[in-house]
Amino acid sequence: MLVRTVVSEVETMANQLIPQQLREKIVSKLGGLLGSHSSEMVLVIQEFNGLSVNQIYQASELYLRTKITPSVGRLNVSKCLREKNLSVTVSKGEMVVDVFEGIELRWQLICTETQKPSFDYDSGSLATEKSEQRSIELIFHKKYKEVVLSTYLPYVIERSRAIKEENKVVKLCSLGYFSEDYDGPWGSINLSHPCTFDTLAMDPTLKKELIADLDRFVRRREFYQKVGKAWKRGYLLYGPPGTGKSSLIAAMANYLKFNIYDLELTSLWNNSELRRLLVSTANRSILVIEDIDCSVELQNRQNGSDNNTDSQLTLSGLLNFIDGLWSSCGDERIIVFTTNHKERLDPALLRPGRMDMHIHMSYCTPSGFKILAANYLNINTHPLFTKIEKLMTEVEVTPAEIAEELLKCEEVDVALEGIIKFLERKKIQVEHDEKSNEGVKEVDEQEVSKGIKGDKMGVKRNKMKTRRAKGRH
Repeated sequence: MLVRTVVSEVETMANQLIPQQLREKIVSKLGGLLGSHSSEMVLVIQEFNGLSVNQIYQASELYLRTKITPSVGRLNVSKCLREKNLSVTVSKGEMVVDVFEGIELRWQLICTETQKPSFDYDSGSLATEKSEQRSIELIFHKKYKEVVLSTYLPYVIERSRAIKEENKVVKLCSLGYFSEDYDGPWGSINLSHPCTFDTLAMDPTLKKELIADLDRFVRRREFYQKVGKAWKRGYLLYGPPGTGKSSLIAAMANYLKFNIYDLELTSLWNNSELRRLLVSTANRSILVIEDIDCSVELQNRQNGSDNNTDSQLTLSGLLNFIDGLWSSCGDERIIVFTTNHKERLDPALLRPGRMDMHIHMSYCTPSGFKILAANYLNINTHPLFTKIEKLMTEVEVTPAEIAEELLKCEEVDVALEGIIKFLERKKIQVEHDEKSNEGVKEVDEQEVSKGIKGDKMGVKRNKMKTRRAKGRH
């Protein structure tokens, strides 16, 4: 007890009399002398490697957040403006113990305060600028060096990637949108669209096929390299307005945790600008061009005798990025085109290798209605479903129209009765339009018939006149 008290007093006096930097140097030298006979090895992971951030430091910091135990007595807590959850990290000096394949490993965050001279422009004199150098030390037995370097650290990096993906906030990026996050020519906001594949009113079979295609795409990095293809996938979403094309894109982004880049072609003037924007998009992202059939007249952009395609926005320029040499400038990218009129698209856009999967977003089906009923009314079955499903086979109605009707009332019976009345009105309107079209068609046919008869009578009169004229001669 007495010895411990004396040591404590000496340590206190040393802290008061010896500057911190000098203390750290003494401890470092003593540690070096004693360390040569120690069985432990220390890996120092600096925060920065030159001017760039050390990937292993970032991965370790993220990984250690999942290894915090009650034995850690000091933690840092923070929360950014757009983040949903608190960020809890290990404070400096705290020790975190991890076990990997039976090996005990100790992590410790080290922060060293440094001072460097700087020029104070306000006072016009030299000043001292304080900064903090951070590093993480990994301590383990020397005999496990190869295991740590070849297996454990790669495991930490891989786990950190998975953790990052789990906590990733999907971004919606748009050209020229101002944001706090600098993404080059793109600005971004958090994508808060709640649509998922579970809540999407889409044909169940087609939905399963799409999910399987997405899963197959993201796990085939080595396969794409083996066959010599760019790691990308193209999807064409087509169908009437209100059938859920934009919602499907949001569901894909939420499912894959891919950022969305919304490209408006009408804001671009030439291929060079298009190329610059597309190259600046990140990997693991979805590039979306909505209403591709009416967003820009690509094939008509070549005016006059100027043959420099870089000064124009052309169809060939877009196609070159989709499956030409520029398509390899990035990995794990998805390209989505949407259109209300597939038949208007240039066939060059539709061939395999550009749009790999064509997805028809149809009018609401009985299975789609059941998904909407579960989403809005929290029911899976009801006696009125039979009547509603029968009416839906007789009229064309979009999921957006059904959703709008379901929003009008929270009472299940009243809401479903409202759907029935809506569908019946729609059916009556369709029948009325069909009768009107038939009436117009009959009138047109009668007019054509009268015209033909009139032409025949005119021919007969002309023949009679000709005969009379010949008789006089």
